Amino acid sequence: MTEEARSQMELLAVALPFLKRYDDQIIVVKYGGHAMGEEEAANRFGRDIALLEQVGVNPVVVHGGGPQINAMLKRLNVQSQFVNGLRVTDANVVDVVEMVLSGTVNKQVADCITRAGALAVGISGKDGGLIRARKLERTYRDPESNIEKVLDLGFVGEPDRVDPHVLELLIGADIVPVVAPVGVGADGQTYNINADTAAGAIAGALNASRLLMLTDVPGVLDADKKLIPEMTVAQARAGIAAGWISGGMIPKIETCIYAIEQGVKGAVIVDGRVPHAVLIELFTDGGAGTLIRP
Repeated sequence: MTEEARSQMELLAVALPFLKRYDDQIIVVKYGGHAMGEEEAANRFGRDIALLEQVGVNPVVVHGGGPQINAMLKRLNVQSQFVNGLRVTDANVVDVVEMVLSGTVNKQVADCITRAGALAVGISGKDGGLIRARKLERTYRDPESNIEKVLDLGFVGEPDRVDPHVLELLIGADIVPVVAPVGVGADGQTYNINADTAAGAIAGALNASRLLMLTDVPGVLDADKKLIPEMTVAQARAGIAAGWISGGMIPKIETCIYAIEQGVKGAVIVDGRVPHAVLIELFTDGGAGTLIRP
């Protein structure tokens, strides 16, 4: 036996207990960031998701597409208004958001997985009544008057109810669902939903074994900027209260906490820049980020 063959056998032996752990389990993967636009990284992600399906895991992919939306808005010369640093999604912008997320990006992600050997189907939260959305309500304190005011972000929504029936049908047919985070309100209005939030809600509705949140950072860092491999929900809340979990990490942690409270067994902030991060997280002891557990 060659050294390469021996190494491959050792890798399989190490992975075997994890393959048994996740056999027939649902894993929700939030996929986004600038890596989506890099062809090799996208193809590698597609191969990893296809591998999960082929070894008996049931992956569900929820994707974002911020850079792609920005590029299309610029190409179409659609102007965006920002309030307190947040984009207002008006009627023109929401049309572009749906076109990019439910169209171009959704089909590209599904195609990468299908070309890698698993059957993937792209849908949006509007398909099959998957995500019923409500308008996202935000408030802010006016610095001049010190009065709390409502921040109107237009057609930005959040999940009000998730009906996983269409996803369960696809999973039962050995099809990988690829979900664009676009929902519909009770009045038929389309809403743009943050992909992290959508992934957490879908993971909770599916009672997933794991929620993997792919990001552009190593994971959750402590007060000394060192990676925390694992933490409880209570520790995560304490980190937010103490201030060493801050900025854009807070909504990601809150999404993980929400998913766990809905029955997800564990949520992981994963460094998506690491090649094969999803496989490393699921099939090795070390992982590729920060695991948050009950």
